[in-house]
Amino acid sequence: MMQRMRDRLDRFARVMGQIVPDAITTSVVLVLFLAGLALALGDPLSKAADAYYKGLWLLLPFTMQMTLIIVLSSVLGATPFFRRGIEAVSRVPRTRAQVVMLSVAVTAVLSYLYWGLGMTLGPLVAIHFAREAERKGIDIDFMFLLALLWAANACWQYGLSASGPLLMASPGHFLEKLTGVIPLSRSIWSPAAIAISVIFPLVLMAMGIALMPKQGRRLSEFPDSEKAVEPDPPGAGPTNWSERIERNAFVTLSLCALLGSWIFTHFFTKGLGLDINALNTTLLFLCLLLHGNVHRFTQALRKAVTAAWPVIVLYHLYAGVAGLIQNTSVGEFLARAVASVSTPYTFPLLAALTGTVVSIFVPSSGGQWAIQGYVTSKAAIAVGVTVERGMLALGVGDHMGNLTSPFWYVVVGGIARVNFREFFGYGLIFAAVWFVLGVAIFTFLPC
Repeated sequence: MMQRMRDRLDRFARVMGQIVPDAITTSVVLVLFLAGLALALGDPLSKAADAYYKGLWLLLPFTMQMTLIIVLSSVLGATPFFRRGIEAVSRVPRTRAQVVMLSVAVTAVLSYLYWGLGMTLGPLVAIHFAREAERKGIDIDFMFLLALLWAANACWQYGLSASGPLLMASPGHFLEKLTGVIPLSRSIWSPAAIAISVIFPLVLMAMGIALMPKQGRRLSEFPDSEKAVEPDPPGAGPTNWSERIERNAFVTLSLCALLGSWIFTHFFTKGLGLDINALNTTLLFLCLLLHGNVHRFTQALRKAVTAAWPVIVLYHLYAGVAGLIQNTSVGEFLARAVASVSTPYTFPLLAALTGTVVSIFVPSSGGQWAIQGYVTSKAAIAVGVTVERGMLALGVGDHMGNLTSPFWYVVVGGIARVNFREFFGYGLIFAAVWFVLGVAIFTFLPC
């Protein structure tokens, strides 16, 4: 019976990979749908066109910030420190179950610490673990493992980089007059948030052990993926003064000293919190420090840039879709529809559903909360539940969108150097489990 389930799962994954369009095509379909809805609600075509253009460049600074996060996280993962660490851990498992459990645990912890680390290092963890498993004769389906670890990245939603909770815990946030400041003890450190951060990885481990295809596609069938974790060849030594300078540790350490002094002042002297720019500064500091010199850093940088190509254009196309939601009647229509049917027991489900829809359009947790925060908070107060319950339930939908939209699969596929359609179908299975589990937890557990 279990084998029949595996076969059906594998067929489902392959069929979905054949029928799902790429992320650019998906964005166009969404634009046409929302523009049609705006016209049906009485907005003129000129307003819909203006709304799309307003959104098109809405995320321009954020796009560069995200590009740096992806690139610098990849560069950090390519340092000897991280590469040797992941390689050492990947050699520990002796059975299929151990491969699944340890790889999920590593990815979940990285994601909880920061989502960029989980997203960029997760595919590399999958490659290392699949390579070691193949060497030992352990049957591991690389595509299934890649999807499994991408699902484990969901732990960031209630981890140390959760955008909405961090924003709401900051004095002066845009909803402070309505909600006040919500400390992290009531959001990401609430019993419900801690529960999903622990239970979901455990469920993934059980699913991975039970549903892993017996004779799947090995890593050796994806030679480009194997190259993604191979260290660069040492190359020729310096032949002139400029090349010697590039390889001199003094240059790198001088820059690290400047960056390190800013980081210390920001976090310890001024007592300021983590934001995207502070994170990128910290990542740059660690990349330079762990690579040791400019030459090794730039070599890794050239390699890492290829993983960020989807974000550079796709963020703007999806931002155009966000513009249609915010600047036409569509957003208010959706908000009224949710509020009219909400009760304390249906609200988490509806928040998760609307979060899923918007997340597909807006591939940014912070951007999504900016769009939906006011409506979600007002609706939560109206139906008699806490604002943080609404915010955390919305996070379920936010990552449901990440697990069902081609956008992030393209990014993960780019890092692993595979076609996203190869593992997209598996991801939908894990998405369904995430949604059901999340809605149940944020409906009944304290938060």
